[in-house]
Amino acid sequence: MFDTTTPAVVFKLDPNVLHHGGLGVIRSLGRAGVPVYAVHEDSLAPAAHSRYVRGRWLWSPDPEDPEAIRFGLMRLAQRIGRTAVLIPTDDAAAIFLAEHGDPLRMWFQFAQPPHDLPRQVAGKYTMYQLCRRLGVPCAQARLVGAWDEALEFADQVGYPLVAKLAAPWQPTGGRVRSTTIVDDEGGLAALYRDCGRAAVGGLMLQEFIPGGPGYDWFFHGYCDADSVCRPAFTGVKERSYPAHAGLTSLGRCAENESLLRSATTLLEKLSYTGIVDLDFRWDDRDQQYKLLDFNPRLGAQFRLFRDSAGLDVALASYLDLTGQPVPVGRPEVGRRFQVENYDPIAALRYWSSGELGLRSWAGSNRRVHERAWFARDDLLPFALMCTWMVCRAVARPWRRRRTRHPELAEPQYVPGRNYDGGRVGKG
Repeated sequence: MFDTTTPAVVFKLDPNVLHHGGLGVIRSLGRAGVPVYAVHEDSLAPAAHSRYVRGRWLWSPDPEDPEAIRFGLMRLAQRIGRTAVLIPTDDAAAIFLAEHGDPLRMWFQFAQPPHDLPRQVAGKYTMYQLCRRLGVPCAQARLVGAWDEALEFADQVGYPLVAKLAAPWQPTGGRVRSTTIVDDEGGLAALYRDCGRAAVGGLMLQEFIPGGPGYDWFFHGYCDADSVCRPAFTGVKERSYPAHAGLTSLGRCAENESLLRSATTLLEKLSYTGIVDLDFRWDDRDQQYKLLDFNPRLGAQFRLFRDSAGLDVALASYLDLTGQPVPVGRPEVGRRFQVENYDPIAALRYWSSGELGLRSWAGSNRRVHERAWFARDDLLPFALMCTWMVCRAVARPWRRRRTRHPELAEPQYVPGRNYDGGRVGKG
């Protein structure tokens, strides 16, 4: 047992109501007895209705307005009334805390990596440049500013190739995915045109590394103030959505000592602190793991990983930031995690390409240890997730993605409930 009197706040700036990573933090800390408060962009966000949420902060600020974000978090701190642990769950939140968060330390406890590091590693091309300087194996990449440059890189590496938004935390209005596999010149032309209209931070083209079962790996860990990573986990991405280029829809915890050493050595070199999520792909051509993505925050699939001491990276972060010892345990090898609203869609793509059979799909579903949304002790988020998915499917031909609530430029406390769990009276 440990001291759970310090509250925790799940902090996000990405307007994604179906972000299952935040729900994972709420459940992980809430089940341990920690009072958890959460920032949400919609009153019907599934995670906002978890039984483990002590209070909700309805808010959707402009990620490019640090003063407004700081002011809103100060108001939230006043509501809570005591120092709280702040856990960012998206790139924009992690970048904000590193670059603008120092004035908030009188109210919140959060990790303190080098100020410019989260933006550098979250940016796809700046991460590539960093890897080249440090000698970290990575896929070839190029930031393209003109159509001729895009064609030149495609001629150099061939198709398919991977196209990524250089600054994926910047809003695009839903017109462009952060990562897309491009099969031919026509697809590249369409994507290049859409990126120009979306006015994003730039388009990076990346060499496609041939993959297969067991080729896609990730590393999750928590680094303390000395950049000592404990706990640290490695796992295999068995399915993703979109297929081969998106978020993990089915993952498995697996030991990989060489990858573990490479990842922890890199984090020490960078003096990294806080929760981290790294994506790798094994390259048969030169027998190396290539770093594809560096996420300076909690990964949405972090609940895949748990050790024999009962810790995941969110709990480890909470213990360390509140000055408590972090127990040492062994990873639960073989543990599987599924994102049930996306995995069936991903499975269809794998089936259509001949990579997945009906029997193997059924078997993979039976061996899941935890799901992103469904939990017997917390059913309402699952029901709301299903409602959102149905509404999106029905409205897809006419839907225009909402990126922000103009009326929520100022954070609002949710009526009917206060931060002590009681009712809010009139006046």
